[in-house]
Amino acid sequence: MLEIDRLSKRYGDVVALDGCSFRVARGQLLGFLGPNGSGKTTTMRSVFSLVRPDSGEVRWNNERISASTRLGFGYMPEQRGLYPRMKVASQLAYFGQLHGMAKDQAVAATTEWLERLGLRDRADSRLEELSHGNQQRIQLAAALLHNPELLVLDEPFSGLDPIGVQDMIEILVERAEAGAAVVFSSHQLDLVEDLCEDVVIIASGKVVLAGPVRALRSRSHHRYLEIEVAAPVSGLDREFADLEVVTITDGRITLRLDDDTPLEPLIRRASALGKVQEFSFTPPNLSEVFREVVGQ
Repeated sequence: MLEIDRLSKRYGDVVALDGCSFRVARGQLLGFLGPNGSGKTTTMRSVFSLVRPDSGEVRWNNERISASTRLGFGYMPEQRGLYPRMKVASQLAYFGQLHGMAKDQAVAATTEWLERLGLRDRADSRLEELSHGNQQRIQLAAALLHNPELLVLDEPFSGLDPIGVQDMIEILVERAEAGAAVVFSSHQLDLVEDLCEDVVIIASGKVVLAGPVRALRSRSHHRYLEIEVAAPVSGLDREFADLEVVTITDGRITLRLDDDTPLEPLIRRASALGKVQEFSFTPPNLSEVFREVVGQ
């Protein structure tokens, strides 16, 4: 288990982390979320001693992380951590050996991952000759080559096309199911909601919300009511002008309400405009929960 325990870090007057704490268990796929500048990257770098926190501790299996322990971790930074002019296969094999793999094992694992990612024909290409998305795939391969027990990824879906995103999802799920602890950051919250059972949301260096996605959605004091009727926009607009309107299009309106709002009067009001074709009352999705807790 990875434990982030009360990490604090300042850069002059800027507070990057302010008592940040959370855990990621083996087999868990955790979404680590927050607005830009919230402290996500600083936290991730602390795991690898790329940032030294002013206070607090990072532990793996209840022990402080040593250099030898860290060799069993995989890290995919948001900014490229590879050599642009080095050939892809040679580079991956080199990184495998840095993680303690024998040369023949590193070469074999390189071939396997290039095949898996559809890049075997680019083995002798220099990294800078690849597209942004394929460079992202190589960065992932470098993090996975040595079969890490902890995988930390900073914005792994950035720059990927839909096929690349699906491939990345399959790999992350596969690694978690194999028993690795997986934590990743992403601004694509709809994707995180589909992929993760649990999330941690950080703002201004502090964890402001954490837990299972379904429970966090249900815990919100707001609900979203969608109504579709056979009526012009002007009719809907006038009828629900006293409520908080989120969106409105031809015959469809979305309202943001308190979770204890009586629905029968709203059904009657909608029915007065025409036949109600759809009426749904749901908790906020993860993106809406995120905006509620970070004030955006």
